Amino acid sequence: MKKLGKLLMVLTVAGALLAGCGSNNAAPAQPEQQGNTQNNGSSVSGEPVTAVGSTALQPLVEQAAKDFTAKNPGVQIQVQGGGSGTGLSQVASGAATIGNSDIFAEEKQGIPANELVDHKVAVVGMAAVVSPKVTVDNLTKQQLIDIFTGKITNWKEVGGPDLKVTLVNRPKSSGTRATFHKFALDGHDEAEGITEDSSGTVRKIVAETPGAIGYLALSYIDDSVKALKLDGVEASAENIAANKYPVWAYEHMYTKGEPTGTAKAFLDFILSDEVQKKTVTDLGFLPITDMKVERDAQGNVTQK
Repeated sequence: MKKLGKLLMVLTVAGALLAGCGSNNAAPAQPEQQGNTQNNGSSVSGEPVTAVGSTALQPLVEQAAKDFTAKNPGVQIQVQGGGSGTGLSQVASGAATIGNSDIFAEEKQGIPANELVDHKVAVVGMAAVVSPKVTVDNLTKQQLIDIFTGKITNWKEVGGPDLKVTLVNRPKSSGTRATFHKFALDGHDEAEGITEDSSGTVRKIVAETPGAIGYLALSYIDDSVKALKLDGVEASAENIAANKYPVWAYEHMYTKGEPTGTAKAFLDFILSDEVQKKTVTDLGFLPITDMKVERDAQGNVTQK
């Protein structure tokens, strides 16, 4: 009987030890499952994303990337400028995950547009901007063309001060320049002037140079420069949405083929209500859904 009692005691202790070990093995399971959500309810992870191109679109993509990575700490998104032409060529060659552009891919010579997938994420207006010393507030389209083609060289010729006109252009690879050239200048070639790679630098030069005129996406216009009306029409969201103000462009984010993984999740985030209804408008863009018209790569406009 004593031996039987000892045997029962040994079995009881062994069972308790085994139960304890089982409990220790099971405990980490819950934190591991939480780890898959990266502590914020998101399961996004994958390869780093590089978005390159349009400097007009850059502020929106940078802010969206900041907000997206805050929700998904394991994700890396790098945003670079360089202009729409650079963005399209980089994504077409596979050097970038996303190519940001103010123009349709088929508008850019040498780009295999059939290999790229277009994701329109916003609309942006573009306006001629002048230094604060220029007292002119409005130009007709013909006056604007004459200024940028070098026929008008002094602001007094259009009712302004006796001040030399200084042209500030973007390079030919710029989507902002392509949009302004097509819809503000009716395709007339610009005269020689200062040429700058980034919208931020154009703004700085125009602001600091008496008599300067350039053009910027509305997302870059602040109190340091003055946006001009065109034929009496302001570059407002309402006028752009109805195409009453014609100098605007879709903001495209191109991928080579259908996006997957992190790139798809990031693009879905930019098109979400969270970004479209706040970030897009806060930064001076228009949500796609606000547009009352549609425009194709040839510039043809149809009512929605």
